Amino acid sequence: MGIVAIVLLALAVLVVLGAEWPRISARSGGEAIARRSREKRKRKLTVVPDAPDDVDDFARSVERDLADLPVIEERDRK
Repeated sequence: MGIVAIVLLALAVLVVLGAEWPRISARSGGEAIARRSREKRKRKLTVVPDAPDDVDDFARSVERDLADLPVIEERDRK
């Protein structure tokens, strides 16, 4: 009778592990390690507010870059 009880107990443990495996792997699997690592890296980042001059400089640089782009004339298309 003792061996039957041990086998049934082992089977019960295997059933519970099988049922809970998605939750266990989510907490300790490779994805969880990567997520914790990413969260740790993100905590070290800080947000730097934009200065009003930076926005104007950016707009001017975009306008300058657009003006420097080559333009295809209608006669060049043929």
